[in-house]
Amino acid sequence: MKQMKLLESLSKRYKRFLEERRYQIEDMKLIFDLWKKSPLTMLGTVIVISLIFMAIFAPWFAPHDPLEQDVYNRLAPPSSEHLLGTDQLGRDILSRILYGSRISLVIAIIVVAIACSTGLILGLLSGYFGGVLDEIIMRVTDIFLAFPRLVLAMAFAAALGPSLLNTMIAIAVTSWPVYARLARASTMQIRNEFYIEAARSIGASDLRIMFRHVLPMILAPIVVQATLDMGGVILTAAGLGFIGLGAQPPTPEWGVMVSEGRYYLSSQWWVSTFPGLAILITVLGFNLLGDGLRDIFDVRMRR
Repeated sequence: MKQMKLLESLSKRYKRFLEERRYQIEDMKLIFDLWKKSPLTMLGTVIVISLIFMAIFAPWFAPHDPLEQDVYNRLAPPSSEHLLGTDQLGRDILSRILYGSRISLVIAIIVVAIACSTGLILGLLSGYFGGVLDEIIMRVTDIFLAFPRLVLAMAFAAALGPSLLNTMIAIAVTSWPVYARLARASTMQIRNEFYIEAARSIGASDLRIMFRHVLPMILAPIVVQATLDMGGVILTAAGLGFIGLGAQPPTPEWGVMVSEGRYYLSSQWWVSTFPGLAILITVLGFNLLGDGLRDIFDVRMRR
C-alpha cells in the first residue's frame, strides 16, 4: 500500500515537472519569436555578442602589442600594417581598442553586478516591510538621486583617487538607487497578492517569501534595467577616463585613448575617432538590446 502511494506521488511529481518544462519551452519559443520580429533587438544582440567575443579573443585578434611603442612610426595614418593607424607614441590603435574592450566589459559587469545586487536587496527590504525601514532607505536613495550620476561619480573618484578600481567603486556607489527604486515599486505591487498571503498562512518566513516568491517576480524589470545600464556604465567610465579620474595611461581604455588624441584631432583625426566610435557602437548595442528586452518582457507587448 505504501509503495502504491509512493509511486502515485512520484508519478504526479513527474507529470508536474513535464508540464513546467512544456511551459518553459513555450515561453522560450515565444521570446525567440519576439526577438526575431525586432531587427533593432537583433542588431543590439549582435553588437553585444561581438563585444564579448572581441574581449575574450583580443590576444588572438590584436595584430600588435597594445603597449608597444614605435616612435619612428608615430601618428601614422591607417594602412595595411596598422589598419586604424597609430597614436602619438606609435602604438597600434586597433590593438588598443581590442584590449580596451576587455576593460570596458569588465567595468560594466562588475559595476552592474554590485549596483544591481545592492539596490535589489535594499529595494526588496524597503518594499516588503515598509514603515520606518522604507523611509530610511528611500530618503538615502533620494539623496543620491538628487545629484547627477556623472557629477557624483566624479566627486567619489576624485576623493578616492584616479585608478581603475576606484572608478568602478565610484560608479557602483552612484548606480544602486535606480535598482532600489525599481525593486521597491515592483515589490509593493506583489507583496499583497493572494499567493503571498497563502504562503504566510502556512507559516512561511518573511525571508523565504521574499527570496522564493517575490524575488523571481521582480527580476524581469531588473534585468532590463541592468542591460540598459551596461552602456551607461561604459560611457561614464570613459568620461572619467577622459578627464583623468578613471584608468590611467598607458592602460588601453577607450576614454583615455580619446583624451590622448584630442590634441591631434584637427590633423590626425584617427587617434580619437576610432576609440570614440567603439564607445558609440557599444553603448548603442546595449541600449538596443535593453529596449528589446523591455518589449519582450512586457506582457502587453506580447499580446
